Amino acid sequence: MKLVTFSQGQSSRPGILAGDRVIDIVSAWPGSDPPRSVKEILERGHSCLSALAEIAESADTSIPLSCVRLLAPIQRPGKILGLAGNYAEHIIEAGLKLGLSDSPATTTVPRPFLMPPTAIIGPGDEITWPEYSQTIDYEIELAVVIGRTAKSISAAQAPAVIAGYTIANDVSARTVTFKKNRAVRPWDEFYDWLNGKWADGFCPMGPYLLTADEIPDVQNLNLRLTVNGKERQNANTSQMIHPVAEIVSFLSHLMTLEPGDVIATGTPSGVGLATGKYLKAGDRIDATIQYLGTLTNTLGHKPKKFYYPLPPPDRL
Repeated sequence: MKLVTFSQGQSSRPGILAGDRVIDIVSAWPGSDPPRSVKEILERGHSCLSALAEIAESADTSIPLSCVRLLAPIQRPGKILGLAGNYAEHIIEAGLKLGLSDSPATTTVPRPFLMPPTAIIGPGDEITWPEYSQTIDYEIELAVVIGRTAKSISAAQAPAVIAGYTIANDVSARTVTFKKNRAVRPWDEFYDWLNGKWADGFCPMGPYLLTADEIPDVQNLNLRLTVNGKERQNANTSQMIHPVAEIVSFLSHLMTLEPGDVIATGTPSGVGLATGKYLKAGDRIDATIQYLGTLTNTLGHKPKKFYYPLPPPDRL
């Protein structure tokens, strides 16, 4: 089942995508208390999803997809977790070979980081170019959506807490303007990298959430990203260092995972950081994952003025 969030006018509602039409869940719900968001659907659990499956089979009214605007399936996740360096070739292309071994899955653990909910935008939305970076990059990623509360679970238990999957583009600012005139300090380079993940609109997501039962093998999905129609990334989730179930298990030992939380599972090789081919204003980015459709966004205009918080040394 393909769950979407869509808008008509000023309101947004949850829906079921059926071909080129959308079933409005609020209107089709048989009772008086319909779920008002995809996140609420996940919070209500299995009984709600079962009811929606029946609606998908029996609904006699729907809306043409051309008449609505699709938004990110989860509008404001409680947590967005990203994974750094989960494809060996991506680590190598970025020049970060330290820590890799012949068997990284058995000698290393996942490297998660948090992103703010304000990073979320939907399909077709423009990515705002932040005023603190001159270099903007793309990263196609399989995104896991949590469907049940999970704490300290095993990898074997992980599939039962996953509601489904969608596409994320972990947009990244590769440089920061506030490095100019800054004193050298330990860890600044790491924080610059981390700050580069936090800008508004830097986590496009969509176009829909596909429930987990529709994916034959999550560790055998093709991923492909193009910029203006030219291929930049092409890989398969079988190349992950840490597979989805192990990622979910690991994160559940660090924190409680809750319905609607999103985990971006890392990007393969081919990013602009390695090639020097960073995004330019107006570029169209198409991120496609097998079974999950295509997430399309464009990069907005380059700021006329950038943010430089530190004064030149001669003004101190």
